[in-house]
Amino acid sequence: MSTAQGARARARTEVTAAIKDAARRQLAADGAAKLSLRAVARELGMASSALYRYFPSRDDLLTALIIDAYDSLGQAAEAAHATVADTEPTQRWTTVCEAVRGWALAHPYEYALIYGSPVPGYTAPETTVPAAARVGLLLIGIVRDAYQGLGVARPPLPAELRPEAERMAADLAPDLPPETVAALVAAWAQLYGLVGFELFGQFNRVVTDREPFFRHAVAQLAHGVGLVYPQRGRA
Repeated sequence: MSTAQGARARARTEVTAAIKDAARRQLAADGAAKLSLRAVARELGMASSALYRYFPSRDDLLTALIIDAYDSLGQAAEAAHATVADTEPTQRWTTVCEAVRGWALAHPYEYALIYGSPVPGYTAPETTVPAAARVGLLLIGIVRDAYQGLGVARPPLPAELRPEAERMAADLAPDLPPETVAALVAAWAQLYGLVGFELFGQFNRVVTDREPFFRHAVAQLAHGVGLVYPQRGRA
């Protein structure tokens, strides 16, 4: 790459970052539904036509912000997990869940973007899936290690749910029992429900000491997916 090409690439990276930062400020002020390329351009002193060379539409900018938010959350969870990777699965599970909560409290508007109300008229493309899956894959990996090691306790599964559980297992973790995968999907939803209730005010005047409450709740989720330690065999 020539010196001129390198300078252009750096300039494009810097302008892209500035656009995203301005968009995040707009999210904090007005919410995702009111994100406007024209308003972002105005804040940066750019012509709208110039901004469109970086993000051709509002949806393209939203998608970039969503992927960044998912990646930031995933990086936080993975970094926390790396500090306890050699410990037993319940500790690893709890650490990842606490990292999700910590990231959400530090980035409330980005959390609202990815786990709050859908943005009217916007449908997230498939390009968001790898970033969105990072925390879920981390939790699946913890349960997989337990299953392949000392084992997990299989939760009960109603007969009417078995076909759906088998489908989910085939899609998400074919090496795990369908009972376990169904419990994992439920725990994943409950984890974000706990975080969302705290972040969006539903715990006001209900839960005061929220950190120990959260730790207890996610320990129950670990129990629900079969991380009952010490657990011998795969009964």
